[in-house]
Amino acid sequence: MDYLVEFIKFAGYFGYVVLFLIIFLESFPPTLFLPGDSLLFVSGFLASQGYFNVSLLVLTLFLASVVGYIFSYAMGKKLREFIYRSNDKYWFKKKHIEYTEEFYKKYGTRTIVIGRFVPIVRSFSPTLAGAVDMDYKTFFKFVLIGGFLWTGGLTSIGFYLGRAIPHAEKFLTPIVLAIIFVSLIPAFGEYVFVRVKGILDKRKIIK
Repeated sequence: MDYLVEFIKFAGYFGYVVLFLIIFLESFPPTLFLPGDSLLFVSGFLASQGYFNVSLLVLTLFLASVVGYIFSYAMGKKLREFIYRSNDKYWFKKKHIEYTEEFYKKYGTRTIVIGRFVPIVRSFSPTLAGAVDMDYKTFFKFVLIGGFLWTGGLTSIGFYLGRAIPHAEKFLTPIVLAIIFVSLIPAFGEYVFVRVKGILDKRKIIK
């Protein structure tokens, strides 16, 4: 985590541009390896140390998260067209689109919001929303909600902990790891809920 701190310090005023690009690019499946939760927390912490203006920082991160999801959604729309034109020649087939459509009909809005806090899911959810032709107005509304909660929440946590805890930089890495662990809890809970619901539905059908 130290390398991330040093890099942002080195970037100086252009750090806002760097942060915007990283959060924007993390919205796409090919760049899912880029830091998300940890970057928000660390940038919030650095704002508490005077490296960023916290209001401008949150605005920059929020805009990056929204714009990234919009472009990722558009990429998903192109992917949908490609799959339907390819006539199941490749690994991505029409049946995958149909299965994902059913999932998004039930859990699409939750996926867009909760998925913000889950690594990997965060990078795939907008692309898949475009691929299944999710209603754009609904998609955009929940992108705004999820983006605000994610960027505003994690950045603020980093900012206020940096202010409240003496020598907080010494505990930066374990705090970030704890945040990443906690961010996985909603996804695990949702997975368990869906599995249990599926089992109960099957039992009802059998009866």
